[in-house]
Amino acid sequence: MPHYTRQGDDGTTTLFGGGRVPKHHPQPETLGAIDEASSALGLARALAAAPKTNAFVKELQQRLYLIMAELAVTEGKDVPQEFVTTAAATERLEAIAAELEDAVPPPAAFVIPGETPAAGAFDLARTVVRRAERQVSRLRDSGHAVDPAILRYLNRASSVLYDLARYEEHHAGQAAPRATRQGTVDG
Repeated sequence: MPHYTRQGDDGTTTLFGGGRVPKHHPQPETLGAIDEASSALGLARALAAAPKTNAFVKELQQRLYLIMAELAVTEGKDVPQEFVTTAAATERLEAIAAELEDAVPPPAAFVIPGETPAAGAFDLARTVVRRAERQVSRLRDSGHAVDPAILRYLNRASSVLYDLARYEEHHAGQAAPRATRQGTVDG
């Protein structure tokens, strides 16, 4: 059985709860940005070697799918409770960040990404999550109801990804080259 339906061949997509919108509508654009973030996280997770990284990232990816489901609900319909992003989800990210920050000394200056493949992938995933966060903000500003907890979660997620990149470097025995205040690289 094929994995395609042909329903989107006309440039529209179905929302959760019914209704169709153009694929360039802010809602599917936002869903696509979050999907892209999850895929970037999958690549970073595949490259990661440090303990705990896999579990942390899978947890983050699972929450991103729930956020996509929450944002895919047709405007005016009730969001199923199992999709809702709670304060507890953000608090969990804060706990992960604290654990990672305790394991790795803080950088002394700005970090230049790419010291290891995994760290580079996490830094790239962080920027993709930031873009998804901006897209969620645009969706909210277009008049779509967006739970503020989603924006808080995405904001915290990008911080955790920064920490995961440093954690991967530390685990590999590498420290990212640091950009000094004068703009030169100190490696």
